Parts: sequence; structure tokens; C-alpha cells
Amino acid sequence: MSENTTPLIANADRGGDRWWNKILDWEEAKNQVVFALPMIITNASYYAIPLVSVMFVGHLGDVELAASNLANSWANVTGFSFMIGLSGALETLCGQGFGAKAYRMLGIYLQASCWISIFFAILISVVWFFTEPILILLQQDPQISKMAALYIKYLIPGLFAYGIIHNILRFLQTQSVVYPLVWCSLLPFIVHIGFSYVLVYHTSLGFIGSPLAVSVSFLISALMLIGYVLLSRRFKETWRGFSMESFKYVVVGLKLGLPSAAMVCLEYWAFELLVLLAGLLPNSEITTSLIAMCVNTEAIAYNFMYGLSAAASTRVSNELGARNTERAKRAMTVSLKLAVIIALAIVLALGFGHDIWAGLFSDSPVIINKFASLTPLLLISLMVDSIQGVLSGVARGCGWQHVAVYINLSMFYLIGMPVAVVLAFLLKLYAKGLWIGLITGLSGQTGALLLLVYLKRWVRVELDTSNDLDIMIHV
Repeated sequence: MSENTTPLIANADRGGDRWWNKILDWEEAKNQVVFALPMIITNASYYAIPLVSVMFVGHLGDVELAASNLANSWANVTGFSFMIGLSGALETLCGQGFGAKAYRMLGIYLQASCWISIFFAILISVVWFFTEPILILLQQDPQISKMAALYIKYLIPGLFAYGIIHNILRFLQTQSVVYPLVWCSLLPFIVHIGFSYVLVYHTSLGFIGSPLAVSVSFLISALMLIGYVLLSRRFKETWRGFSMESFKYVVVGLKLGLPSAAMVCLEYWAFELLVLLAGLLPNSEITTSLIAMCVNTEAIAYNFMYGLSAAASTRVSNELGARNTERAKRAMTVSLKLAVIIALAIVLALGFGHDIWAGLFSDSPVIINKFASLTPLLLISLMVDSIQGVLSGVARGCGWQHVAVYINLSMFYLIGMPVAVVLAFLLKLYAKGLWIGLITGLSGQTGALLLLVYLKRWVRVELDTSNDLDIMIHV
């Protein structure tokens, strides 16, 4: 086959019995880092596109800032995070299909996943049209709710594009084609900065120019990715054109996509719930700011782990597809070691520079001092979150989403959040209590995922003997 049969992350040789290879398989580690860096840039670019628009519109006034922040948060909670999760089905399907050399099926799976994303984007769009009454029902300010509803309506085209983007991203990722993703995300982001500035400040659109710029930038990125897949010869085996056969695999995609979406959303919602709970505590203004700062710090740090999570998912799924179980486990081990090393670097930087970091969020000495007291707990959560990020990638690569979703549900909402409520409200630990509850949930999630990868049998999906190109997923 053409060049796409030689993955960027090649099978690493153990390098003999050198002592440093007993500590870390450096060849495998090097290949994973080379894979992870473009994925980090790609994820950061997509994360920054809506964030930049909020920054621009925030200079129009306090109400506009509050409305855009509320709309952006609502869009992430109800839409964008769900689209990311749905695309996780392709990490199993395309990853193992590529490892099994069932190349034709990758294009079929991609199409099926796109149909699923479009269907759910339509359902979410209907919900977004009723954003104003929903936000008012949630006790939000009526004026801000009205403006947030207007903002989010112009994000609807971007929601459809966002779903397509992440499906194609998984399609390329599982073939270890990652460098084009940098250009297809970074260039739209750069264009987006100028485009947002012009629409918000130099046209009559003003406030609605901000979400419109987000939608246009996501559409540009989606068209770039679609064009790359359609025109590049490196996908002549994995993309053979549109096919009605893709509808046969919609159910298969749903069986993996919905649990994958639940995995992402349940964890994301737990962080958002902490911010809401902080608003109910005494000195809610300070407490909410502190928790929001910690949540944003955790999210930024996780962007670095995202690349390793994608690398672990790709390596594990490819090796399982090729029936190389031991190599898949070895790849996971290397990913975990790299995650710990990177997390330690972040922890050391934040541990010594927490005052400088807090100063980027606020000039208030009170908030900076209180953030310093929360920093040890934040460092613990960062370490635990880095490990669970890799393990979640492994779970997606193995097709264990349906098990992982129960882990996330039970650990965050049956254990973590109740602990947070008891410590924060009953024992009056306030912000520290909330974050200890989160650590409890993250620790339980990480421990359960470790048990899952240790106890569960690592097997490739079964091949349908009636057609050696068809992969039947049994979940």
C-alpha cells in the first residue's frame, strides 16, 4: 500500500538490554512525543478560536462580556464537548481497522460517524434555539440570557463544522497523519483573530460578529480538512469515495460514540458543576473566581496531555488491530511514564510560580493569596488528571467506552461531588472542600481505569470472515 501504511508512530524496537530502555523505551517515547506535539497544537488552536471571540466582544461592555461567556460555556457544555466525544468512536473503529489493514473500512466508518454528528447537531441546534427560556429557568439574568441566546444562535453553523472537524481529525490521527492537522487548525485560528477584530469593531454586526466569526473559522477548517482528504493520494486506500454502505455502520458508531460522548461530557460537567457550587458558598465572588481559575488551569494543563492521550489511543488501537497485544500494552506503559514526566514539569513550574500565574487572572492580593493556599491541591489534581487522560485514551483505543462511562458516572457523581458538597458546605472547607471532592473523583476514576486495563482482556475486534475488509464491533 502507499505511504499511509507506514505510521508516524512506528513499532519501536526494544533496543537490546540497555539500562535506559529498562526505565523507558526511548524509541517508542520519541515517536509518541513527535506524534503528540502536533496534536497539542491542533487542540489548542481549536480551543482558542471561541475563546478569542469572547475576548474581543468583552471589550464592548460588561453585559456583552457576561453574555458571551455564558453562551460560550453553554455551547461547550451542551454541544462542542458532545461532538468531541461522539468522534471518539473512530479512535476504536479506524484505529483497529488500520492496524488490521482493513483500509477501505476507514472511509466507511468516517462517513457513518459524520452522519451521526450531523443528526445530533440538528437536535442540539433545536435546544440552542430555546437557550433564553432555559437560562432564565436556571435563574440567570434575563438581559444576559437574551444576549447569550442571540450569541449562541450564530454558533449553530460552527457546531456542524466542529463535528465534521473532529471526525476527520480522528480519521487522520488513527493513520498517524498529524502534521496536516496543524495547518488546518492553526491557519484558521490566525485568520480568525483578524476576522473577529474586523467583524466586532469595524462592521455593524458588533456583538453578533463574534459568534459569526467562530462559525466561519470552523467552516474554513472543515473545508480544508475535507479538501485534504479528497485530494491527497495518501488516502487512496482509506478513502474510496462516498458510499451508501456507511449507513449500515451507523448503529455500530452509535454503540461506541454515545458512551464516548458520555465519557467526555460527564467529566467536563463535573468541572462546570464545581463553579456553580462555588457560587452558593459564602464570599461567592471570591470563591467562584478561585474555582474558575483552578478549572481553567486544569484545562490548559490537560491540553498538553491531550496529545499523549491521542498517541496512546492510536498506538493501542493500531497494535490491537494487528493482534500485537504486548506491543499495545508496552505503548500504554510508555505513554503513562511520559504523562508523569510532563505532569511533574507542570507541577514544578506552577509550584514555584503560582503567584505569577494567579497574577495573570487577577490583581487582587486576596485572590492571589487564596490561590496559593489551593495550589497544593491543584498540583495533586494535575498529576492524577494526567494519568487518567492517558488511560481514557487507552480505553477508547480498546473500545471500552461503554465500561468507562459507568466509571466516570459513579466516581464523579456518586463519590466525588457528594464528597465536595459535604466538605465545602457541612465541614466549611469551602473552595478547598470543593477541590478535594474533585480530587476524590479523579482518583477514583484513575484507579478504576487502572483496574480496567489490568483485568480486562485486551483483544482486537473480530473480523467478519464473509468479507475480510469488514470489521464487526461487538460491544
